[in-house]
Amino acid sequence: MKLFLISQSQNLGYDTYDSGVVAAPDAETARNVNLSTGHPMTAADWGSSIPDWCSGPEHVHVLYLGVAAQGIAEGVVCASYNAG
Repeated sequence: MKLFLISQSQNLGYDTYDSGVVAAPDAETARNVNLSTGHPMTAADWGSSIPDWCSGPEHVHVLYLGVAAQGIAEGVVCASYNAG
């Protein structure tokens, strides 16, 4: 498992996520993680149905951080939420 910082700058209002650290097997999986649920999103999941994140995976910036410690499960490790 690897650690990735995912972030977006499309939707920065109140009650939105701007970034998070996720554990995933690869960058593409990390790009599609829903920070609200911790689960990967499919193409059908993107769009206006996710008002607290960006509108599509093309708006997600992914930065590889390193290898996760043994036992870290796939999903959200920590997230930055801008509560309003």
